[in-house]
Amino acid sequence: MLKVALLHYSSPPIVGGVESVIAHHARLMADDSFQVEILAGRGKQTDPRIRFIHIPLMDSRQVRILEIKKQLDKGVVPDEFYALVEQLISIFEEHLSGKDLIIAHNIASLNKNLPLTAALEKYSQKAESPPLILWHHDLAWTTPRYQSELHPGFPWDLLKSPWNHVTQVVVSALRQQELANLYAIPLERIFVIPNGLDIPQFFKFENTTKLLSEKLNLMKAAPLLLLPVRITPRKNIELALRALIYLREIFPQAVLVVTGPLGPHNPANVEYFSQLTNLRRELHLAENAFFLADYSDDYLPDEVIADFYRLADALILPSKEEGFGIPVLEAGISGIPIFCSDIPPLRELGGDKAVYFSPDCDPQQAANLIIDRLFNDPVYNLRVSIRNEYSWERIYQTKISPLLNDVITKKR
Repeated sequence: MLKVALLHYSSPPIVGGVESVIAHHARLMADDSFQVEILAGRGKQTDPRIRFIHIPLMDSRQVRILEIKKQLDKGVVPDEFYALVEQLISIFEEHLSGKDLIIAHNIASLNKNLPLTAALEKYSQKAESPPLILWHHDLAWTTPRYQSELHPGFPWDLLKSPWNHVTQVVVSALRQQELANLYAIPLERIFVIPNGLDIPQFFKFENTTKLLSEKLNLMKAAPLLLLPVRITPRKNIELALRALIYLREIFPQAVLVVTGPLGPHNPANVEYFSQLTNLRRELHLAENAFFLADYSDDYLPDEVIADFYRLADALILPSKEEGFGIPVLEAGISGIPIFCSDIPPLRELGGDKAVYFSPDCDPQQAANLIIDRLFNDPVYNLRVSIRNEYSWERIYQTKISPLLNDVITKKR
């Protein structure tokens, strides 16, 4: 099992942007069978798989570090600075020996704890030290508010000079350009790996939602159409299935999710469900149209249905008849576009805010209405981009994991 150590001034449960990133990185690496440790000046263990090692001198707010920083901010390097550097190097030798990789966040970027910066730089140059990735979120030398605290020479130059034998990572193209200018090195020597979003956590998804989303790979849907109805003929689900065929000509990743179970009162609903599943097979939509009734005979809890509204890009409701139309209200309050049958109860609720089609229309007509509404919609396109490119799992799979393996392999 490969061993990786993550270093920062503090770690979760301390609240902060970098701390949050470290938590996600550690979780993803643990999921990927790395043995992960976090070394920080503040924090505690928050995941049983990830060991937390408390190193008080790594804290940017540790008393001795703050006293030294007062003098450093004036351009004075006190004698105790060098003693702390050696003390920290001894700590690194104790805790980092045998690691396959070290990742240090912002330690080579900011002047929050310059003894730590100097110690890490000196330790990293030892032949026996593990490979080091410097992960830069913020850069002191390019940020106006830090300029009064920075001075020529050592140790401040450690923040604006490229260290030997390390890998440089930044979180944005802006930081890449700033760091390249600061170091006077080519852009290609600096990897850009953005921060991400834990979408299920952000939306506080129920466990059932998480499991279904993963099983059906719904994060890759574009668009995800929600049809939150029971399986019964008057819901006209076949129109949505047929429209999906035409929709996929423009949106190949389009997905339809029908959330409800079979209607409980009419035995004919069993036959109707069989017709729908046969139609899905005939239309080759097994990977694009999902009946959650395939996975459970029960109604999904309201909390799970609410999750699906947060995940969906649009509501499609092709009912031939309705007494009211609660999904229109739910979609409206969820802020997603509504495509529904032009029948009196639904028009009464949707007014001029929904997009309507006849329940007997040509399926291509219904598809075209969806295409026209979503194709150039910046909100929809950003949602899809975030799901596809900025989920933590996607970033780890496409960017972080390849980099980690490449750095470790080269060291060997």
